[in-house]
Amino acid sequence: MLRVTRLTDYATVVLTVLAAEPDRVLSAVELAERAGLEPPTVSKVLKPLAQAGLLEAFRGAHGGYRLSRPAREISLIEIVEAMEGPLAMTECSLEDTSCGIADQCGARANWRRINDIVADALRGVSLAQMLEPPLPVPETGPGAPKRIPARLATA
Repeated sequence: MLRVTRLTDYATVVLTVLAAEPDRVLSAVELAERAGLEPPTVSKVLKPLAQAGLLEAFRGAHGGYRLSRPAREISLIEIVEAMEGPLAMTECSLEDTSCGIADQCGARANWRRINDIVADALRGVSLAQMLEPPLPVPETGPGAPKRIPARLATA
């Protein structure tokens, strides 16, 4: 199953909290409270987001975090890559692959094309758009989304 990790999902939630109040500096505890997450989880996502340049961190009694630039200038691909590294649908989607058959693989070019399509889709959605309510989607007929049955894996 292809999906982003839970921490990447939480990172997006934390960033939307900051995007909703772009002029405020919020502490990790305030972010946790507003996002409905545990403070240790929020602290865990803040570090890679700040390292990627998506957040500014302020120290001191009134310290905390805020977005480093407007939410409309932050794309989902930046968030995913800050949390998970370069997007790669398969091992051979990476430039520097360690796959032993990459040079002779007939599927590699197609996987790379699919990887590029997914990356472009994530690049095309901004953090600001994640704050907007979703547009209504027709349930049936032309333009209706194709539903893919999914189930969550249990441990």
